[in-house]
Amino acid sequence: MPHIEIKNIGKHICRDVNLEIFDRELLVLLGPSGAGKTTLLNVISGLTDYQGSVVFDGVPIDRVAASKRGIGYLFQHLVLFPHLDVVANIAYGLKARKLPESQIEARVGELLKLTRISHLSSRYPKQLSGGEKQRVALARALAHWPKVLLLDEPLSSLDLQTTKYLRTELKQLQKELGITTIYVTHDLDEAGEIADRIAIISDGSIEQVAQPDEVFFYPKNKAVSDFIGAPNILTCDYCRELEHGVVEANCGGLPIIVAHEGNSVERIALLPRDIYVSDSWPPGPGVNRFSGTINDIQYVDDSVRIGVEVGQNKLVAEVPHHVFNEMSLVVGKEVYLILKLRRIKAYDCRCDHSRQ
Repeated sequence: MPHIEIKNIGKHICRDVNLEIFDRELLVLLGPSGAGKTTLLNVISGLTDYQGSVVFDGVPIDRVAASKRGIGYLFQHLVLFPHLDVVANIAYGLKARKLPESQIEARVGELLKLTRISHLSSRYPKQLSGGEKQRVALARALAHWPKVLLLDEPLSSLDLQTTKYLRTELKQLQKELGITTIYVTHDLDEAGEIADRIAIISDGSIEQVAQPDEVFFYPKNKAVSDFIGAPNILTCDYCRELEHGVVEANCGGLPIIVAHEGNSVERIALLPRDIYVSDSWPPGPGVNRFSGTINDIQYVDDSVRIGVEVGQNKLVAEVPHHVFNEMSLVVGKEVYLILKLRRIKAYDCRCDHSRQ
């Protein structure tokens, strides 16, 4: 499966984009709507003209027609043929290539088993659930033995339970096939769950390419940090294991309890929305409860971000406007914080974090 290089690509919002996708890798292209994610997929697939070059295994393919690039493309809108059953939908592209009927039948049977939809072979799209339609569309994208698989927000229209299940299936299938894959999404959790590496794209530019944890704990710039939710990132001075799966990480004098296997934590991170704020000492156990002084207040869309000095640390919490107004918070006022234990992320890989 090819190693892909995208060199100096310019098209619509994309400007001078450079990106490398390794052989057999599942790279997630992550960014907000309108950032240029689908444009890049269309460039790689040859469905649009562009400036720059797309290279497979060292060979430019810019003059190669879309149908000859060896790419399977699963579009965000599945566009299954409503008048064809599952088998006919999967076989459609193979028949267009005028392959022998026996070869088509064998390939469709293989794909039905691979995507676990053999029992749906005679059904029509209107008789399928969202997840079942997704499997049929994936089988159709894989039918012609592609070297590269492009997936454009493939799970965006599905319910949460189906999405979680299909994420796991897609990851397993990609590794089983060993196919170089680019997966587009705007969902950070989805990206973190399935990616080998994540490429953050914003306003048509690649901002950072790294493994999922590195993107979260070592955001390269403000654009990346803001996109992932401007997490509070604290460096841990030392740790001690309290019991199996529970660690106390001392970060700038704050003893923070973290759910973590082992006793080595380099950094912890927590999104502002996962810090509870109160103007009085909240009842309950004293786990991850601290007091501090407000040093900054910023209005952000439908919420308010509150900067709080807590010992040697500066934390940012986020609350809805009505909660903020009820507490009459001002700069200089003392507040109490609860860091939600289940939402704290821990990072324990001590390696070179040079910016890419």
